[in-house]
Formats: sequence, structure tokens, C-alpha cells
Amino acid sequence: ARGGAGVAIHVHQDRRGAEQTAELVRQHGRRCEIIEADFADPTNAEGLIDRVVSALGHLDILVNNAGTGSGASSSLEIDTATFMRVLNIDLVAPFILARDAGRHMAERGRGSIINITSVHEEIPSPGGADYAAAKGGLRNVTRTLARELAPQGVRVNNIAPGMIATPMTTPTLHDAEQSEQALKSIPMGRPGEQQEIANVALFLASDEASYVTGSSYFADGGLMQNIGGA
Repeated sequence: ARGGAGVAIHVHQDRRGAEQTAELVRQHGRRCEIIEADFADPTNAEGLIDRVVSALGHLDILVNNAGTGSGASSSLEIDTATFMRVLNIDLVAPFILARDAGRHMAERGRGSIINITSVHEEIPSPGGADYAAAKGGLRNVTRTLARELAPQGVRVNNIAPGMIATPMTTPTLHDAEQSEQALKSIPMGRPGEQQEIANVALFLASDEASYVTGSSYFADGGLMQNIGGA
């Protein structure tokens, strides 16, 4: 909004948070629409881009940020329904949104799609077969769409955060033993802040990144340097 964009917010559970964010957008004189959908049923993502275009007139930027995990201690404990739910929210729905946004952007000859994956697109973790499968899959959706849409002027990249201070990581950060163990693996010795991910997204959305497509940006405080990956 500070950069001049109208904003559409997708929300499932945190309606209050969405409304607070919308108010901040409007304080900058920009239009904001809130659209509700539960991506556990990925067909709810169908038509969402059309609703955004209808409300705002066109779409230049998509940030695929919806995500969840099972929280299992072992992948052998993940039942089929849970595995499918994580894939639907973290992979299938984001693909639908990227596909539909890509069609719209290709017609206009410009656009930036930013998929939020995770360091777990590369790093496996106990209990994370569902999450890692979804994030690794989304990484390859990014690569594929980047190749296909480049001739139409549409860029597709992804951001792979490490541990970020969000409600999703609150249980770990508030558990002294888990927090100490997690922070030991991060060379910078701290979790990231949400704004630090937003800053990367702002770069990828802007013309400053006009020659960047198909790339994965790790924002992880150096975690990948300690643990590694392909």
C-alpha cells in the first residue's frame, strides 16, 4: 500500500487480523478487499483470482502465503486425511492461484508471482513429510511456471523462510528447550521477523527485480549454511 498498490487479503480464520490489516492499507489511501476461503478444500481457490480482478480491476502481484503443518513428531503418525489437508493448503491451492494469476498476468504482459515455501523445501525434518512434500512441490511449481511465463513478462519466484516469529512458531519459541535447540542451528542466533520476509517480497514484486525469475530466496539467518541442502 505504501508503494501505491491496492490490496486483496485472503483470510480463513483470522478475520480480525485481516480487518486490522485492511485498515492499515486504507490509511495509506489504497483500496483493500477481504476474501474468505478455506483452502483445506482447494476448490475454494477456484475463481478467487477472478474475484480479486473484479474488485480491484487487475492483478500485478500475487503472494502465495497460506500454509499449515501437521505438527507430528514422526511422519509415521500422519494419517492420510492430515497429509492431504497439508498438501491441499500448502501446494494445491497455491498452484490454482498461481495458475489463474499467471493467465491474467500473461494477458497483460506483466506480473510477479511470489510463492512462500520454506527451508523445508530442501531440509527434511522429523514429522514433516507432509510439509516438506508440499513446500518442495511448490518450489518446482515455481520453477516450471517461471519457464513457461517468462516470454509473457511474468516473473515467478519463491521465498524460503527459516524460523520466523509468527503464531505458527509460537509453541517452539515459548518452549525453552525447543527454542534453544532451534536457535543453535541458526548462525544469526535469532528467529526472523515477519517484516524481514515482507522486505524480500517487496523486492521481488518490484521492478528492481525485473531480471529475476525462477529463483528461491532463502531468508533464514544462515540456517541453510549450517544444515545444508541441495
